[in-house]
Amino acid sequence: MADVSVKQLAEVVRTDVSRLLEQLAEAGVSGKNPDSSITDEEKSQLLSYLRRSHAGTGSEAKKITLKRKTTSEIKVAAGAGRANKTVSVEVRKKRTYIKRTAVLEEEQKRLDEEQQARDAEEAAKKAEADAKKAADDKQRAAAEQVERLKAEEAARAKAAEEEVKRQQTEKQKPAAAAAPATPSQKDKRDADERQTRYGRKELHVSSDKSGKRKRKQKVRSGPVRVDSQHGFERPTAPVIREVSIPETITVGELANKMAVKATDLIKAMMGMGLMATINQVIDQDTATLVVEEMGHTPKPLNEADVEAQMLGAGDAADDESAVVRPPVVTIMGHVDHGKTSLLDHIRSTRVAAGEAGGITQHIGAYHVPHEKGVITFLDTPGHAAFTAMRARGAQVTDVVILVVAADDGVMPQTIEAIQHSRAAEVPMIVAITKVDKPEADVDRVKNELVKHQVIPEDWGGDTQFVAVSAHTGQGIDDLLDSILLQAEVLELRAKPDMPAIGFVIESTLDKGRGPVATILVQNGTLRKGDILLAGPEHGRVKAMFDEAGKPIEAAGPSMPAQVLGLSGTPQAGEHAMVVADERKAREVALHRQGKHRDIKMASGQSIKLEDVFANMGEGESQTLNLLVKADVQGSAEALRDSLTSISTDEVKVKIVSSGVGGITESDANLALASNAVVIGFNVRADAGAKRVINEHGLDLHYYSVIYDAIDEVKRAVSGMLAPEIREQIIGVAQVREVFSSPKFGQIAGCLVIEGTIKRSAPIRVLRDNIVIYEGELESLRRFKDDVSKVEAGTECGIGVKNYTDVRAGDQIEVFERTEVKRSL
Repeated sequence: MADVSVKQLAEVVRTDVSRLLEQLAEAGVSGKNPDSSITDEEKSQLLSYLRRSHAGTGSEAKKITLKRKTTSEIKVAAGAGRANKTVSVEVRKKRTYIKRTAVLEEEQKRLDEEQQARDAEEAAKKAEADAKKAADDKQRAAAEQVERLKAEEAARAKAAEEEVKRQQTEKQKPAAAAAPATPSQKDKRDADERQTRYGRKELHVSSDKSGKRKRKQKVRSGPVRVDSQHGFERPTAPVIREVSIPETITVGELANKMAVKATDLIKAMMGMGLMATINQVIDQDTATLVVEEMGHTPKPLNEADVEAQMLGAGDAADDESAVVRPPVVTIMGHVDHGKTSLLDHIRSTRVAAGEAGGITQHIGAYHVPHEKGVITFLDTPGHAAFTAMRARGAQVTDVVILVVAADDGVMPQTIEAIQHSRAAEVPMIVAITKVDKPEADVDRVKNELVKHQVIPEDWGGDTQFVAVSAHTGQGIDDLLDSILLQAEVLELRAKPDMPAIGFVIESTLDKGRGPVATILVQNGTLRKGDILLAGPEHGRVKAMFDEAGKPIEAAGPSMPAQVLGLSGTPQAGEHAMVVADERKAREVALHRQGKHRDIKMASGQSIKLEDVFANMGEGESQTLNLLVKADVQGSAEALRDSLTSISTDEVKVKIVSSGVGGITESDANLALASNAVVIGFNVRADAGAKRVINEHGLDLHYYSVIYDAIDEVKRAVSGMLAPEIREQIIGVAQVREVFSSPKFGQIAGCLVIEGTIKRSAPIRVLRDNIVIYEGELESLRRFKDDVSKVEAGTECGIGVKNYTDVRAGDQIEVFERTEVKRSL
């Protein structure tokens, strides 16, 4: 927009020139006079100042009132012989805009006040009910006290009467002893002897004091001493309890632990913004907050203590039995920088040639013997989707080999590998590969790594740099020497004569062999027949194989082994250990499975009030459901995380299920029920799954390279995005004069000053560069002829549909709307 003068701006905004100059000076734009030009930046500065001044310092305006005044003149006929009168008409308009958040705040405040009033009313009713109950309890206790006193008085009178009878009986005993005793008298005498034996009275509940229950006899009770004091007293202060909270707990169990009603607990949780039912599982953090809110003391329980009690103390070997163990070396770096090719040269194999797309998509564990020692290598994938794999590799390693191509330099995954190694606090050796290429530049790589605080030893740092070539074998021996030297400095030791402890590198589901897990033994020795516990899975080791597929009987420290016999495929990254008792291993595995299920339910069912309102508008968004099956756990995890991250506000990618192994019939039925696309990564569908897929036309895709799957899902999500509407101005006409036509009404005589005016396109009417009307053309004429378009530099007549306030000096802008396809 061209610069305008202060005077022109004052006319546009309808204010006095002197007032506008004062406002400009207050806004920090000084040195202006009525003829000075004002730029767009100075206009923005003035607008910001006016907003702050109207809104108030440090606050935001909640209400804005706009006033507008227009003045026009009309002519009134005065009568015969008199001149027409001109009357000025002033129209004033005022419009007030209230900020939506202010209205919502007032509505929320009103709702809070109503809720407080209801709570106060309920509290008053409850207090009244408690007072009435207390009075009733007091009256009932007094009545019970009177009844007890009456019963005691009757018992004392009865006891006195019995004592008199007993004394009379004692006086008659000598005469009765001389006469022959009849059976009834003998029984009576025996009963009296039992009654007075050992100087005490024998208490009977039957009338004949025989101690036996007989039907149709009146029960007599002896004197009973009753304590008139209550055994329970109403507490005068709230009871604060110490509530033990496990990692997961249901709302009903938590209410029982706090001795409160479940409805009261649910009401309190709703007050905190949590929607829950009595059987819903909540996590430990949520339960802790709820207990504190209810006024009790939370005591979180550590599930590791429970597992430690179930497993018991392991038989640890003495420190004297520790021996030197091989180092575990992880090769990390950017994709296609030569990591696997370097390892192939060391192992004299060709792994990369067998990988799809020439890239590694799994963590490979290799045991490489060398004339100077044994080294265990872990090869991690370099694609961005395998971040979690690289993090796991850095956690179990002793030394990290950072591979950087001499012809490519530092790349994003190179920087990520540096961060992982530093987070794991392990030493790092830099291997600069592809130095045999003509475009290789070793100094460039060193300079780029120095920027990330990786300084070579020859530059005064502490990181070894080795230039290598997997093609020619240059520097391979130097790299191995550097690894073994670093291992000697670390003094790596382990105890081979103890139960094995290790780490799950990868797991897969083999159709013929069942679950197969790659275990890296860190301490102890894993033997065939041991009972292995790996995360939530357990089992007896039926067979073990090395990385070449050869059977082995045992695997010592720093040795990788493929293990058969587990109950399922454990997640990559789980800790593995040998347990002496199979029953304990099963108990711990079931305990972990239940804990994992409860945690998943707690995280999946937790709903907040703000989420309820946020989900109201989700009907406008689209969802792409995916079912992912992969060959190994690491690939399934990488695919799940990468595909979920593609989600946008308009299109959400949802993984309905992910796992390892082939695509089964149950997977196909799940995809059919959830309307999901099936993705198979290095796996295939079985006969049952193919039948369901063919019958119902399910969308099935096979992939062997991970970024092919990610790119195709991105294209699918891009196709689901709503197109973007763009406007393009195709012509502008200047109104020179306005004519009245009895047939068409007002016709604007215009000169096309830019582009082309088309009759079929929408238009806008601009006055002083401000849009005052948007609509369409009613007619477009050149002289007396109707035309469809008029080019620039040509005069024409324009009739605006449903608008009669076109004036000389206005501009008529013609534009087109086009749809542009969006992409991620």
